[in-house]
Amino acid sequence: MRHFLDLHKVPADDLRAILNQAVETKTARAGQGKGACDADAPLTDRVVALVFEKPSTRTRVSFDLGVRQMGGETVVLSGSEMHLGKSESVADTARVLSRFVDMIMIRTFEDATLLEMAEYATVPVINGLTDASHPCQIMADVMTFEEHRGPIAGKTVAWLGDGNNMCASFLHAAGQLGFDLTFGGPEVMDPDPAAVEFARSKGRNVRIERDAAQAVAGADLVVTDTWMSMHDAAEAREKRHALLQPYQVNAALMAQAKPDTLFMHCLPAHRGEEVTDEVMDGPQSVIFDEAENRLHAQKAIMRWCVEG
Repeated sequence: MRHFLDLHKVPADDLRAILNQAVETKTARAGQGKGACDADAPLTDRVVALVFEKPSTRTRVSFDLGVRQMGGETVVLSGSEMHLGKSESVADTARVLSRFVDMIMIRTFEDATLLEMAEYATVPVINGLTDASHPCQIMADVMTFEEHRGPIAGKTVAWLGDGNNMCASFLHAAGQLGFDLTFGGPEVMDPDPAAVEFARSKGRNVRIERDAAQAVAGADLVVTDTWMSMHDAAEAREKRHALLQPYQVNAALMAQAKPDTLFMHCLPAHRGEEVTDEVMDGPQSVIFDEAENRLHAQKAIMRWCVEG
């Protein structure tokens, strides 16, 4: 049985195989229409539980459609509909769900919830997002980069803003897939030291830059994420905004990177805050390819889980 919990916990060769499978899946579906099913339907007669403690658009739609396109069915559960970690332990919920379904995708807050779910489930568990990491998104991002620019190995990614869960997963990917990463952001929002150390332990160059222009210089890909959580209080939002304003991705900043540098954002974006409309809608932006590729990358991840 295979869980897909974090990129540094999956063998690098397996990550590459998943990415190759995602490309093959996308290519095979070209021209078949949005509702077409995969020819081999690897999830036939299987049910996948999609558990959402956090709101979602892309994760919910892409996983739901992906399961259906692979011949399976979904049960979608929200935190408000479950006893998860409240009147029932995560461990017991994992045991119960494992009696009903063939796979669990969970989008939650604490990493401990994901790890407990995986420890006690007897079916594969997929990390749809935690406060610590977002591996499915980064698989889609790498797939998107390689569609446009070829192999990511040896390239440089510039991360601007908060060294959050997305940044941590990018660092895991850097170590596993062989690219370098520069973080540009305020010191109080530096990325997870363990994720930085992981990438460096694999021989990757991880730089910390306080100057945004220096951070993007020479980058092949510039990535940012929303500055504000939906749970931030107004006072916290003001403080974060002031700290992060120098790291806004705008046309002037992109001009400091290479002419063919790509721009990505996992969405949803607060236009005019972490990134301007000019960049979001500009020729270097591949944000909607990135969003679409969540579907194909996650289908390959689910296939990897069930084939294990």
